[in-house]
Amino acid sequence: MKNKTFIETDFPIKAVSAEGAREKNIRHGHISTLHIWWARRPLVVSRATIYASLIPAPKNEEERIAKEQFIAIFSDEYKKWLGSSKGKQPSNILHYTCLAKWENSLNKKIIERARKEILKANGGEPPKVLDPFAGGGAIPLEALRLGCETYASDLNPVAVLILKCTLEYPQRYGKPVKREVKGKLIKEDVNPLLEAVKKWGNWVLEEAKKEIGQFYPKDKDGAIPVGYIWARTIPCQNPSCGVEIPLMRQTWLAKKENKKIALKLIADKEKREIYFKIVDNPDFDPSKGTVSRAKVVCPVCGGGIDDKTVRKLFQEGKSGQRMVAVVLHYSDKTGKTYRIATEKDMKIFKSAEAYLEKKRKELFEKWGFDPVPDEPLGRVPVTFGVINVWVYGMNTWGDLFNARQKLALICFVEKVRLAYKKMIEQGYEAEYAKAVVSYLGLGMSRLATHSNTLVRWRSDAISFERSFDRQALPMVWDYGEVNPFSDARGCWDLEPMIETISHLSQIPPVELKEEGG
Repeated sequence: MKNKTFIETDFPIKAVSAEGAREKNIRHGHISTLHIWWARRPLVVSRATIYASLIPAPKNEEERIAKEQFIAIFSDEYKKWLGSSKGKQPSNILHYTCLAKWENSLNKKIIERARKEILKANGGEPPKVLDPFAGGGAIPLEALRLGCETYASDLNPVAVLILKCTLEYPQRYGKPVKREVKGKLIKEDVNPLLEAVKKWGNWVLEEAKKEIGQFYPKDKDGAIPVGYIWARTIPCQNPSCGVEIPLMRQTWLAKKENKKIALKLIADKEKREIYFKIVDNPDFDPSKGTVSRAKVVCPVCGGGIDDKTVRKLFQEGKSGQRMVAVVLHYSDKTGKTYRIATEKDMKIFKSAEAYLEKKRKELFEKWGFDPVPDEPLGRVPVTFGVINVWVYGMNTWGDLFNARQKLALICFVEKVRLAYKKMIEQGYEAEYAKAVVSYLGLGMSRLATHSNTLVRWRSDAISFERSFDRQALPMVWDYGEVNPFSDARGCWDLEPMIETISHLSQIPPVELKEEGG
């Protein structure tokens, strides 16, 4: 009969769970920054459960307590807070010596202790761990961290790419190398994979900027456009009105304790026009827009449009869009400012729209397929309310992007493909070049989630919220268009990924014995 393992007799569930919940807010060095994966398990929980599953059950109470405290025990600070339940929860949940503490992910002393205990329990050889449905890679990553001979697979090609970028490439290409400096070989603390991703990520950015940066110009006073706020439009169905109604769920631009700014919608009933102005500390309720649950009220005549008619107008191609405001940032100042969109802004957008057609034809001839995705969006009834954009006339994936977003994305894709070609020309090994460009591909995916017409402007966070902030693609009436060349959230930014590559590369390799040795 097989001997019991520690997890079969004891496990500090409460302490490990608390640290796992805390991990949701950690980004620096975390694999969640590589790519969205909905079912990813917390790393600290995976680490604790793998360790507890691979060491033997305790022989006595003293050993049980020691092992449990090594896995996870609340810090004195957290215990005190639990006892009083007053004030803000401390971030330091676990004791500094615990294996399951996030900050100990690369603690050599603690990780080495866990590795040695696992090796001892397995007769001196690394145990084999297989995760056949590895998904986002949490379990195999922590098995690797704990010195196990790890195998991971998945049917989903996105998961396979994430797994390669999490488990394989940092171990294969991310270790320090020796460089020749003035005729001498000296060991530098340089991660070649990290340096290559930085180099080619910057190359992609600069090449894209050379080509399409003109479509995101600075203001005359040097203000950098962080992004643009758009409203979809439909015509009022009152025959005596017919005004184009901007569909906005609310008009807040900034809604913080010390900063309250909103768009004020002004209806000119004589001219049958709607325009906006920006107001500080509004004396009206900006939470009330022109549309709610697909039901629209015309600001000019007061007429209502029911949800079925709204959807029909979209499906018949009678909807439009209007640039409402521009979000700005000054390089020498903190915070963001706003201004109303102008005719010049729309003229620049129209120029980008014209250039898109030229670029699209050019890439079609070069690649043999349309660079803008034309795959149909599924019309499965169960997806209504989860992926419901098709009921508003968005029938292909390409319909989820405006013209300038399409241009930006196909341009960045082209530069990523060119980066791979240049790496090969410069003598990079094909597999190494593939590894580098895989991270650039993940960067493209990150950019796409912030560069579509389902992105929301968050007035409470004063930033653009990516699509897929939950497992759904619901209709967004007023959306945000991010400037990919700004320094704001949603731009082409590989820095979070760079931190993660650095973290993953520091995980010690697993020493395997030669077969028959």
